[in-house]
Amino acid sequence: MRVICTERSQVLGAHLAHVLQVPVVNVKFSRFPDGEHYLLAGDLDDETVIVGSVVDNDALVQLLLLIDACEPSRTQLVLPYMAYARQDKQFKRGEPLSARVVAKALSRGVSEIFTINIHDPGVLTHFAVPAQNLSIAHDIGSYIKSLNLKDPLVLAPDDGALAFAGQVASVGKWEFDHLDKTRLNGTEVRMAPKTLSAAARPVVIVDDIISTGGTIATAAGMLYQQGATDVYAACVHGVLASGAYARLMATGIRDVICSDTIERACSRISAAERIAGAIRKS
Repeated sequence: MRVICTERSQVLGAHLAHVLQVPVVNVKFSRFPDGEHYLLAGDLDDETVIVGSVVDNDALVQLLLLIDACEPSRTQLVLPYMAYARQDKQFKRGEPLSARVVAKALSRGVSEIFTINIHDPGVLTHFAVPAQNLSIAHDIGSYIKSLNLKDPLVLAPDDGALAFAGQVASVGKWEFDHLDKTRLNGTEVRMAPKTLSAAARPVVIVDDIISTGGTIATAAGMLYQQGATDVYAACVHGVLASGAYARLMATGIRDVICSDTIERACSRISAAERIAGAIRKS
């Protein structure tokens, strides 16, 4: 077995290879003068694990080329982050179901697919091969535990993420809740924990994805007003679009924590152990 990865997943790919104690395949990436992608994979094996997050269109094309380059080996695909996965419903006639399009394209040439905290597990049904969604909620909880926070409150940004917050909180047997929005008037909205108090305690807002960070930034300011001693933001996928990291830090958030499914400077948690465990069982 060997691990091979795209340019945007080198760190996670290397971590996974280290945990599995297998080599990493050297890949040369370049472009043709017209901008088209080209790659050349080194010493391949009969069994290959491809690691590639689809974070943009270039990453998608590169991953498709890498899958083709690994044929005819038995190939397992680790898809840590899948762009287009949130577009999983057709609201208007003529719209593509983008999650289905990308899932079908990535299914060709692989035997099995692993995703990490995919936004909607229903997307897995669009893959043409067996697909398994792994969760690193406990890994996030373990990292929070290492911070030695006193009586932290784990908060989901909405009730839809409450189950995820509960999984994170279970590591330290902490209290958890979700943020509730109350409209005060035509222009003002108050955000606070639904049932618990943030006063005199640290708060960790957790979610699967932090995209623009707008809701978390607004909530952080209000939580400080409500007496929170510190506010942290933690997620699996740090998309951090449109200056989100700076926006969050400007609100006084103590730290932004994400995993290496999307490689960022604030990637403090690795999904490698969780992925390796699933591969060993497959």
